[in-house]
Amino acid sequence: MEYMKQVQRIAIAVNLLIMAVCLIFYLVNSLWIKKRAEVQLSSRERIINVLSANSQGVYILLDSSTWKCTFVSRSSENLLGIPAETLLGNSAKVLIDALRQPHLEQTLRSWDNQAVLEFDRFHLITGEQVSGKYLRIRVYPPQNGETVFSIMDETADAKREQALEDAMNMARSANQAKSTFFSNMSHDIRTPMNAIIGFTTLVVSNIDNREKVKDYLSKILSSSNHLLSLINDVLDMSRIESGKIQLKEQEANLSDILHDIKTIIGGQIHAKQLELYMDVMDVTDEDVLCDKTRLNQVLLNLLSNAIKFTPAGGTVSVRVAQLTGAPEGKGQYEIRVKDTGIGMSQEFAEKIFEPFERERTSTVSKIQGTGLGMAITKNIIDMMGGTIEVHTEQGKGTEFVIRVALRLRSGHRSVEKIRELENLKALVVDDDFNTCDSVTRMLVQVGMRSEWTLSGREAVLRARQSIDLGDAFHAYIIDWRLPDMNGIEVTRQIRAMGDNTPIIILTAYDWSNIEPEAKAAGVTAFCSKPMFMSDLRETLMNAIGQKEAQDNTILPGASESSSFRDKRLLLVEDNELNCEIALEILSEYGFQIDTAENGAVSVEKIAASAPGDYDLILMDIQINAECVWTGRQRKTVDWYSYEIRSQKVSTDLKCDPLCMVSCFR
Repeated sequence: MEYMKQVQRIAIAVNLLIMAVCLIFYLVNSLWIKKRAEVQLSSRERIINVLSANSQGVYILLDSSTWKCTFVSRSSENLLGIPAETLLGNSAKVLIDALRQPHLEQTLRSWDNQAVLEFDRFHLITGEQVSGKYLRIRVYPPQNGETVFSIMDETADAKREQALEDAMNMARSANQAKSTFFSNMSHDIRTPMNAIIGFTTLVVSNIDNREKVKDYLSKILSSSNHLLSLINDVLDMSRIESGKIQLKEQEANLSDILHDIKTIIGGQIHAKQLELYMDVMDVTDEDVLCDKTRLNQVLLNLLSNAIKFTPAGGTVSVRVAQLTGAPEGKGQYEIRVKDTGIGMSQEFAEKIFEPFERERTSTVSKIQGTGLGMAITKNIIDMMGGTIEVHTEQGKGTEFVIRVALRLRSGHRSVEKIRELENLKALVVDDDFNTCDSVTRMLVQVGMRSEWTLSGREAVLRARQSIDLGDAFHAYIIDWRLPDMNGIEVTRQIRAMGDNTPIIILTAYDWSNIEPEAKAAGVTAFCSKPMFMSDLRETLMNAIGQKEAQDNTILPGASESSSFRDKRLLLVEDNELNCEIALEILSEYGFQIDTAENGAVSVEKIAASAPGDYDLILMDIQINAECVWTGRQRKTVDWYSYEIRSQKVSTDLKCDPLCMVSCFR
């Protein structure tokens, strides 16, 4: 019995020992597993921190069941401004609220845990301000009960993309600017081209009428000069864009400028069936110093727009006035360009001088344009030291007002009285009060006594009364288109009284179509509006048979060609048409001309010439030298210039001037 008890005790002890061993093994195993888990967690944390540090992102582990943050990489504070401790152990809602992206929570709730969730890039907001950082959130499908939540810093990518987009926009803008510029230039070039083609056709149709041909050729020359100025603008475009364009002051006459402008736009006015009024107010100084080309460009821009946006039957007017209070040696001028067209909204009027701006209306959208004209106009006026303003109302029209001070030409003469007309009486008849007032003032300046009326019928009545009272008029200046009776009918009735006084028809239109009828009615002369003092003097002198001396040549300075008589000139030009034109023009100036078709021939002719054979050499700067080679070296215009200079030295050639001719500026 005792033995059995002892065996039992031994069995119990063995069992306890086994249990103790098992317990020890379990505890050791648990500790090993825990230690391994800690090592793995530490390793994972270290790896994630290394990844986030190198990828400029934040990695967060979420418990897939509770959505609590079980791990937050240490970069969270640097990138988000949120310490990792603030997020660790808290719900993902704390992170969502901190990022101010409430839509994330709703998206996460509806997520099927299958595909990677990628949210749009957003701007990080810290406090009340945007930080300038761009972030993108990605959520990866859960594995082993954990969901990876990454927040990547894409600021550098966003800036690169923005820079690329800006560059693309600039490229598109540059391409659009080029397209609109060429469109604008094609429109501007067509205006003088239409005038050139039209008047050339008229020259052919009236080839036997010397006076008409000369008039048409003068207008062709005026339009051609304007066309050349536009082409020069194209060549100077790089200077315009870089702000390096400069005004070139030259002698100009306001009367010539306005009449040339009227010639250029006359065809457009007629084609659109518009009325054109041009007049002057108190302009005592016509001769000025200015950049005539740029002033023409300004006026044509304004008038082209006025014509373009005025429907048939409308009116376009230009008024030039000389204001008081100008600085010494200058004249203060005001130019008003007005139309009765569609007008503009006040909102658009405020930005009309900005480049490429066009009003977006159903009417305007049908009309071609680039939006560059007004910007160029404003720029030119600013360079002249002037101002430009716009007054407009939709449905009623637009008026542009330019005020600019121009230098007066030195030595300009005061208005001389016409001795033959001094103290004699004249009558001005026009339905516009300002025209009557302006012409009356000019007549007084030339020594006449002047009266005016707005009615054709009253003009006839006054003519009869003046004859009855023995104080007859000695000149009539009558507008062609009076509201009650046209100027030709007024002339006819005055002539019926036996009055042979000179009658001058004042008109803003081409009078060639009415000239036969007017001459038959007794009209003495015509004068084109706007009437400046020089126009009035010339017309009056012609009317009384005291024609002032004038230059009948179209070529400038050709009448003084005696200074070039018998001068020898060598023309080096490879283009036959250019050569023919140059020969004709230079011959008009009295030159004796020898030609060379290329640079090589010119060198040969210089080498073979005797001292004093040539007084001047004109050489095209783009002379063709394709056929002239020495070995592999092509001869250029610089080489020919050097050779000619060398020949001059070796042959004692008495020819200092060597001019290069170019179509470029």
